[in-house]
Amino acid sequence: VQLQASGGGLVQAGGSLRLSCAASTRTFMNYNMGWFRQAPGKEREFVAAISGAARITKYADSVKGRFTISRDQTKNTLYLQMTSLKSEDTAVYYCAADSSSWVRSPFSNGRYAPRTDWGQGTLVTVSS
Repeated sequence: VQLQASGGGLVQAGGSLRLSCAASTRTFMNYNMGWFRQAPGKEREFVAAISGAARITKYADSVKGRFTISRDQTKNTLYLQMTSLKSEDTAVYYCAADSSSWVRSPFSNGRYAPRTDWGQGTLVTVSS
């Protein structure tokens, strides 16, 4: 599946931003979706994930209570609503897709796999 992320930008600490990820597939519901991020000089890390039917969500402890992942099945689009942003949230954010069942998906463990499909990334910069 091809993924196109958008919505990044420059925001002040404490502000909000919403990322979007459009998926080019007719079977969007068959994919668990996730957001990962990579800060300069650091490894890519898990942010949030949502199951194909949107019944299950998972968040990294660092964003729990501040970020909300959601999906619009009619628009084949994934979202990440980010609030109370901190300077440490600065990173390139990548959306990702995985076609496994949720139990078998690496997203359910906050990980990704070689088979994971990736979008191109969108930069979020939080100024303090």
